[in-house]
Amino acid sequence: MTAPTPAQLLAAHVQDALGDGPFDAPGGWTHMGAVICDASFHARRKYKSTVLPRLRRLQEDWPDAVTVRGFRARLATQDLAAAMDFNSPRRVATAHAITDLLVARGVDTRQDLHTWLDHRAHRTALRAVKGVGPKTVDYIGNLVGRSQVAVDVHLRTFAADAGAPNLPYERLRTAYEEAAALLGHERAGMEHAVWRFISGAA
Repeated sequence: MTAPTPAQLLAAHVQDALGDGPFDAPGGWTHMGAVICDASFHARRKYKSTVLPRLRRLQEDWPDAVTVRGFRARLATQDLAAAMDFNSPRRVATAHAITDLLVARGVDTRQDLHTWLDHRAHRTALRAVKGVGPKTVDYIGNLVGRSQVAVDVHLRTFAADAGAPNLPYERLRTAYEEAAALLGHERAGMEHAVWRFISGAA
């Protein structure tokens, strides 16, 4: 008897733990300052109580940062750590570096970034930014409306519970993508449902 694949294990666990769906994707942001800050600041923070209110306030306080160039103009004269109320020089530096890269590549709007991420070379350039790993690149894609799986600690926990532990990042991402296809779910929607289930997000 052939052993089930990681995708099959994940699909079975999704059905057992989460049911049949449908699972809605969160949609991300149209405000590029929020996209960049979400990607730079969210890791290892409580998203709903800590990160989300700060992103909403940033959009209210910096409405002109809806584009990448507008965001960079704000960064030139104002302190991002103060605006986000986070004392994290490393994460602030990551946000600045992502912004500079996107401006240099002519990426200014949500749609620009959505399209730009189609190209492997562009994703590789983003990976070269200090503080940006493969998960962050996939997460940024979801923040601008792409349907991707960003594998974090919660998705790894779920996979281990399903019987598929310790897979390398790209192999586990592929397994989640294949599981979504097996079940007929949209990738980002299923990913977000798994994240909410494990994180305990309301």
